[in-house]
Amino acid sequence: RAPVRVRGEFRFRRLSAHAVLVRAAGLLPADCRRLPHRGRGTVSRSACVFRRRKGATMERMGKDDVVRFLREGGYEFDIVEHEAVFTMEGMEALGLPFAQDVVKNLFLRDDKKRNYYLVVMPEDKPANLKELRARLEARPLRFASEDDLHEYLGLRGGAVLPFGVLNDGQVAVQVVFDEELRGYAGLGVHPNDNTATLHVKLADMVKIIEDHGNALRFVELPRPE
Repeated sequence: RAPVRVRGEFRFRRLSAHAVLVRAAGLLPADCRRLPHRGRGTVSRSACVFRRRKGATMERMGKDDVVRFLREGGYEFDIVEHEAVFTMEGMEALGLPFAQDVVKNLFLRDDKKRNYYLVVMPEDKPANLKELRARLEARPLRFASEDDLHEYLGLRGGAVLPFGVLNDGQVAVQVVFDEELRGYAGLGVHPNDNTATLHVKLADMVKIIEDHGNALRFVELPRPE
């Protein structure tokens, strides 16, 4: 069991299956910090930043791992297998039954490389980094490199995917959801592989990310007039 701070006290909870895998992969708790709960300024729990044990390697969660994770966790979802797609235009051409819920994902960092953000927003909404920076009260934002994408989220080929958070052993990436997504029936996202698309409830996606320990918040990003 792992200790969790609740109102100034440490209590114990069972480790999630993924946390067990993280420990088995050689990640050791290096630093504990308290995280804001959904951006409201309150604190729900403490979370540990992990460092990798020397010589240890960590298995990255791919498509089959994500699907198994969802099934074993009892999450409801739909999945459509398809040819590999690399653009939003390619996604539109698939004619998915939940095409209206497919989202766009950005992996950003600040200019000092101190903070990394995974931003999830409607597919058809233009990304305004200046507006996003203001909402986050962050330093100037840049698109993170492919090397950063692989290091933090275990992803390649420029594919930014929310389930990549499950590969973030350091829980270093902050996840940002556009408020507009609260009105979606679910989220259309890849399971860490662009040869399938999942339809997952927003509440389940939020729970998965928060249970993993990553900071998460919703921000209102207005559409251009």
